[in-house]
Amino acid sequence: MLVPLRGSWALILGVSSGMGRATARALAAEGVNVLGVYFDRDEGEKMAEELAGELREQGVEAHFFNRNAASSSTREEVTETAARLTGPAGLRITLHSLAFGTLLPYLGEPGAETVAPRQMAMTVDVMAHSLVYWTQALHSARLLRPGAKIYALTSSGTSRIMPSYGAVSAAKCALESHVRQLAVELAPAGVAINALRAGITMTPALELIPGGPALAELARTRNPHRRITVPEDVGEAVLGLSLSDSSWLTGNVIGVDGGELVSI
Repeated sequence: MLVPLRGSWALILGVSSGMGRATARALAAEGVNVLGVYFDRDEGEKMAEELAGELREQGVEAHFFNRNAASSSTREEVTETAARLTGPAGLRITLHSLAFGTLLPYLGEPGAETVAPRQMAMTVDVMAHSLVYWTQALHSARLLRPGAKIYALTSSGTSRIMPSYGAVSAAKCALESHVRQLAVELAPAGVAINALRAGITMTPALELIPGGPALAELARTRNPHRRITVPEDVGEAVLGLSLSDSSWLTGNVIGVDGGELVSI
C-alpha cells in the first residue's frame, strides 16, 4: 500500500552536495522534513546553509549539523535531536551518502606515495562501517519504526577497478555486505535497507578521482539513455522506493543508472 510522505522525517548523511543534496530537495518537495549531516567549511558550509533555507521555503523543517558523520559524538547528538523532533513516528527515510576516503594506489614507483594502513582503515570506516554504527544508534533509539527505509550508496566499483580506486572499492564491497546483514537483522522490525548503485555521476567526489571527467564521457557514450546519471535520478529513486510501508524489498543492490552497467 502506498502511503503519503508529507510530514514524515528523513535523515541524510552527506546532505550538502551531490546525491544527498538532490535527495533532500526531492523529499522536501513532497513535504518531508529533513535532518542533515555534512562536514564542510567555507563554500561548502555556505552551500549547506543555502540548501537548508531553500528547504524551509517549501514549508518543511530542515535541521543541519556541520559535524563529522563518522564520529560517535555526532551520532549521539543527531540521534537525540531526531528523537525529540520526530516523536513516536521516528525516521521514515535514512540515506547514507558519505564519500570521504583515500584515492592513493596500492602500489607505485619507488618513493611514490601509496595507501597506508591508517588511510585504508579510515576509508572503509567512513564509507562502510559507519552505516552499521548509525543503524545501531537509530535502532537503539527506536527511531526505525515499521515501514522505515534505509538507503546506502554504492557503485560499480565493487566489480570494476581503477588504479586509484582500490580503498574505495573495498569500502563499497563492505558496504554491500553490511546492507545484506542489516536487512536480515532489521526484517523482524519491518524496516527495509537497500544499496542504490548509481551510474557514473559528476559529483564533487568523482571530480577528485583521476580521470573522472573522461570516465563520465565514456559512461555517457555507453549509456542507452545517452547521458550520465545525475544526482536527481537518485533523489527520485529514494522518493519512489519510500512510498510503500512494505519491507519486502530489502537486502538488494538496486541499479539507478539508466541501464549503464548492463550495456556493452
